[in-house]
Amino acid sequence: MAAEAVAVRRGTGQVLSPVRATLLVVEGLWIWYRRNWRSTVISSVLQPVLYLVALGIGFGSQVRPSEVTLGLPYAQYLAPALLVSAALQTASFESTYPILSAFKWQRTYLGITATPITAGQLVAGQLTWIAARLAFSSIAFLLVAGLLGALTGPGVALSLVFAVLTAMAFAAPVVAYAATIDSEGQQFNVIFRFIVMPMTLFAGTFFPVEQLPAWVRPFAWVTPLWHGTEISRDAAFGTLRLWPTAGHLAYLLALLAVGVHLARRNYLRRLAL
Repeated sequence: MAAEAVAVRRGTGQVLSPVRATLLVVEGLWIWYRRNWRSTVISSVLQPVLYLVALGIGFGSQVRPSEVTLGLPYAQYLAPALLVSAALQTASFESTYPILSAFKWQRTYLGITATPITAGQLVAGQLTWIAARLAFSSIAFLLVAGLLGALTGPGVALSLVFAVLTAMAFAAPVVAYAATIDSEGQQFNVIFRFIVMPMTLFAGTFFPVEQLPAWVRPFAWVTPLWHGTEISRDAAFGTLRLWPTAGHLAYLLALLAVGVHLARRNYLRRLAL
């Protein structure tokens, strides 16, 4: 009924189903991306591959397989964690400046919601698109990692799912926050410098969290990246256990649900007619 009221108020007489509206938003974003994808290759694909080569293979050649690396070469230990970290870093960009731009600079959201597509459907389409972007870049990373011999088996396919979920658990709340910003985006630097970067360094990507001082570990445990890294490695190495995995997934899904709820609320407020 709410969608019908919006359509009638806009004088179109057309009502779009939620799925159809979501796919239309994704289609519009895809049309733009297929013309501009080259600008994102370095940050979303090449950069994590360089990390894998430099740290996993270069530095990793000096790291002997041990209990710390679960008995694996360092490149294989690093790859599933770097998959999650790279997805989260890509999500941090996709959920900040593009959102602000669509509200303030390009104002594409205003054009979209001038159609029968509602603000709630717009949120669904935007988040679906971010998830698709993360899946594309993660698959590209895995293909290169496979060529470099950094993968241990078919379990990495499940690691990819966990990587996308982890990144979306971070992206959805950031999208919600970005929908409240009306400045030139300086606030986003705080996210990159004081949230994303510390997570990348201290949430277990490059070494086990147990190697950190005891007082630092709780800060790592509350990050989505630590939860994603743990289940990504377990999936890749075939060591998934029911209850730890359920706990990690519950935490990530809760973050995602809260983020989606807040994003929908903030979009509705900002795009209210």
